[in-house]
Amino acid sequence: MGVPKKNNNLVGKRVKKARLAKKPKLTQDELSGKLAARGVVIDRAGIAKLEAGSRYVSDFEVKALAAALGVTVGWLLGGES
Repeated sequence: MGVPKKNNNLVGKRVKKARLAKKPKLTQDELSGKLAARGVVIDRAGIAKLEAGSRYVSDFEVKALAAALGVTVGWLLGGES
């Protein structure tokens, strides 16, 4: 299954928003390290693809991303403005 032509990847947009909202801003490499500490391997290139909408995430990755970024799973999925 390929990536749809229209980018509806809310998680990627929210990951980037949360990462850049950190003070100081969290780099993609730093986020990768936080995920690795939680047992989830997504390298810097994978995070870049995720943020660009060309990589999907699994349920366990969404949970780890939320924890690493200090946001809720619901927010990453497009809720809780």
